[in-house]
Amino acid sequence: MKRILIISDGKAGHLNQSIAFCKIKEVSYDILEVKFKSKFHKALSYLFDRFDYFTDILFDEYKRYYFDFYDAIISAGSGTYYFNKYIAQKYDKKSIALMLPKSYKFKNFYYIIAQEHDNPIRLDNILIIPLNLSFPRQKGYIKKVEDKKSLAIIIGGDNDVFTMEHELIKDELDDIFEKYPDYLKYITTSRRTTPEIESLVDEYEFDYKLIYSREPNINPIGDFIAVCDEFFISADSTSMLSEVRANTNAKINIIDLDSKKENTKFHRLVNIIEDMDDEKINFAKLLRKVKI
Repeated sequence: MKRILIISDGKAGHLNQSIAFCKIKEVSYDILEVKFKSKFHKALSYLFDRFDYFTDILFDEYKRYYFDFYDAIISAGSGTYYFNKYIAQKYDKKSIALMLPKSYKFKNFYYIIAQEHDNPIRLDNILIIPLNLSFPRQKGYIKKVEDKKSLAIIIGGDNDVFTMEHELIKDELDDIFEKYPDYLKYITTSRRTTPEIESLVDEYEFDYKLIYSREPNINPIGDFIAVCDEFFISADSTSMLSEVRANTNAKINIIDLDSKKENTKFHRLVNIIEDMDDEKINFAKLLRKVKI
């Protein structure tokens, strides 16, 4: 049976894409978390990569696996790509990068699976997909209620591009409650949601409410995807938008936020989603050419 080693930087959004790839391809996997010793050591990795010099001395101590056991190495995130290459080069394994590894040479990767909103160049080893890989599963936090429609609100937070204003979210919530009086209403905040916005959410009566700061280990989005007829998602997260759009035929409403920059990957993703049909994405078909 084929088996993949996932290199993780500890960020859930990156790790979940690697896990999704393995589940879509129906292969077993193990997870190895690595971390550069410092920002300086990470900067050195870009230089070393330029000269095809691969070593693990740039990293903190890590768990030693029997690397010959694996058929491929996969990872997502800038903190993982160099170690991915190091293992793949040393043990002659296929090296797969999820998302565009912009500061590293592309030629050493067996495949780079890059999202359209990153504007990747066209190369033989770059596979362009419309959205982030995802593989949501229902966990039983909520269930479908017969003869009742439902909607989900997914709230992110501030990032380098967007600012989430209290009044904007309040107006959005008031509008939803006014226009959808007969819908069951579910909501979740996220890691970047500020205490101010979470306090605002707490003022409303939802049929299901997840406040991330109180329950960071619960993710109800798979349940939302399974049962909801409509979504309202803030524009700040490529992972949240991608996961919902890729896995449901439901209508998606994007909550626009105050933007500090223009024409970023977030804006491009919003445009891609708004231009897409309301149909699920067949990731298995898209990944068919990537052989493990």
